[in-house]
Amino acid sequence: MPTDPTNPMLPASARSAPQQTLKPGAFLAVQGPILDVRSPGEFAKGHIPGAVSFPLFSDAERAEVGTLYKRKGQQVAMDRGLELVGPKLAEFVRRARALSGEDKLPLRVHCWRGGMRSGSMAWLLRTAGLPVQVLEGGYKAYRQFGATLGTSVPGLLTLHGPTGSGKTAILQALAVLGEQVVDLEGLARHRGSSFGGLGQKPQPSTEQFQNDLTKTLRGLELGRRVWVEGESKSIGRCYIPDPFWAEMNRAPLVELELPLPARVDRLVAEYGSYPREALAEAIRRLRKRLGGLRHDQALEALEASRLAEVAEHLLHYYDQAYQQHRVQHKARKPIFVALEAGSPEAHARQLLERLAGQDGVPQ
Repeated sequence: MPTDPTNPMLPASARSAPQQTLKPGAFLAVQGPILDVRSPGEFAKGHIPGAVSFPLFSDAERAEVGTLYKRKGQQVAMDRGLELVGPKLAEFVRRARALSGEDKLPLRVHCWRGGMRSGSMAWLLRTAGLPVQVLEGGYKAYRQFGATLGTSVPGLLTLHGPTGSGKTAILQALAVLGEQVVDLEGLARHRGSSFGGLGQKPQPSTEQFQNDLTKTLRGLELGRRVWVEGESKSIGRCYIPDPFWAEMNRAPLVELELPLPARVDRLVAEYGSYPREALAEAIRRLRKRLGGLRHDQALEALEASRLAEVAEHLLHYYDQAYQQHRVQHKARKPIFVALEAGSPEAHARQLLERLAGQDGVPQ
């Protein structure tokens, strides 16, 4: 079992007993609670979706034991670890029994790298008669497993289109129609522009965003088509993992075309109800990109509640940025799909009809 200087050393029987460990894929497939025995701070930074924080040490205790290890050696650190953990053992068992329930669901336990924290907790819970599985390699192995999932999504299609073309709403409508969709903006809780955080909950950390993406990718049927919206590498403060980002940029590209008036109407409907000051702040963040005159004109139109005019000013900038994006991806020949004004549901159906039987397009 790998050493971990910040964790206690339980009895020799715990160290020598064979551990029932599972690799990440098998571990995630087991039905039962996931107990993350890392510290609360580690858990808050990122965790397996659905896991329960079940810390062996508090953040302060973990720091204390780690400091002792560095300054006074392993034995002193382990002795202090035992002092800290000893009074908690009965509560660990009581709480674990409640999570396992009357059906005695397997308790899936992990720490950072499958070391002494998870091994010690597994020993304790098994001694109490509870079924336990340990994640081989710990959370670190889970993160590596998640990265590999994004390296091959053969049915992937990227949906592109200028701002206001309703890509997100169309993806949601496609999901209702039974299509597989990876909603990156939903996972990131951000729409990917200066206005992207309006009406959204606080964004997760990049680590948690990527963990949530891992859960989504695990749920895909890889023999079927998968839709994802074309995005920048970052969505707000969340970064798409490199393997999946590369896969997105290799996938066939579907590009929506929608008349400007319809796009203006959509933006007004989508953003017009937000507080004026929140909209003004988003416009101010674009001052350098809009240019001073257009920035001032957009704010003046907002103050006068001429929302369509505001949208037109903003689209002038966003359309230029989109054209630059198209130049960067000119090697990928897009499939153009022209849409008229209409509902996302109607657009989703038009899109599927247009792509039916297309060569080189996943069906």
